[in-house]
Amino acid sequence: MGSLARTGMGVALACGVLVTAVSIGQNSNSDGDKARVKKASAPAAVPAPPKGPYVALGDSYTSGPRIPPQTGDPAGCDRSGRNYPSVVAKELGIKAADFRDVSCSGATIADLTTPQSTDHGTNPAQLSALSASTRVVTLGIGGNDIGFSSMMTECVATGSLFKLADRLTDVTDNAPCKEKYAPGDADEVAQKIRATGDRLARALTEIDRRAPEASVYVVGYPAILPAEGTECGRELPLAPGDVTFLRQKQQELNTMLGERAQAAGATYVDTYAPSTGHDACSSAGTRWIEPLRPSSPAAVVHPNEHGERGMATAVLSAMKH
Repeated sequence: MGSLARTGMGVALACGVLVTAVSIGQNSNSDGDKARVKKASAPAAVPAPPKGPYVALGDSYTSGPRIPPQTGDPAGCDRSGRNYPSVVAKELGIKAADFRDVSCSGATIADLTTPQSTDHGTNPAQLSALSASTRVVTLGIGGNDIGFSSMMTECVATGSLFKLADRLTDVTDNAPCKEKYAPGDADEVAQKIRATGDRLARALTEIDRRAPEASVYVVGYPAILPAEGTECGRELPLAPGDVTFLRQKQQELNTMLGERAQAAGATYVDTYAPSTGHDACSSAGTRWIEPLRPSSPAAVVHPNEHGERGMATAVLSAMKH
């Protein structure tokens, strides 16, 4: 998200079973008494791994800001040579000439079809990288459309003040950030998620038009906060109720991405489940997402190299099924 950023390969071999049924009659010379052999069903075909051309689309969760080596043009897109598209392309054995990563930090769905200005250059409309020859597309986007990064920043600032007041008042279950973004029945974030879903549906239709032979994978967002509990310590000083609120909103975003992918005939890649326990509040050696003070090269509240590799594993697993 945040600058924040469609994909799925594990191989499942279905082996045919040889079943031989022999019926032997009393008179071996007659046709009716000859042995009958039931032939084995042919083994189910194993889908061949996609070989490209492969185009990676998305935001900063795809591009991998601050993960070395930073590569690609424009520099303002913050693409890493070890982000999940690069890992996927390498594992699939896709030639460099057949791999294009056009993801960009800060991208929204609008930037798929219009040029995106960055601090260091302009990224062309991402869908311009697609063609009739494209065979694989991954898309990780939507977080910036709902303003998740700015919401997280504000919730952390509010949480820091809340925790200071909590020491004095002994209030432990308030959710000041939720009270701002979803007071009562007026859930601003849910409304943005619905609107983002409509834009994503149109984008997926356009991807299909431009790359009709491509397998398309919509990649969800990995867990930023713990799957349970209301505490993130100093890593992300949020008010307890806001930990629950933000977790729920991220899950709602991922649910929408999955529903829209399915409706468009694309494959949804769940990166949330495999990242559970690797959130920004987990230990430095375990986490996939870096907290306010990163211990590994990565942008704040973004995947580190372990996270990008974990996301790549999820994408490859989805591709193989």
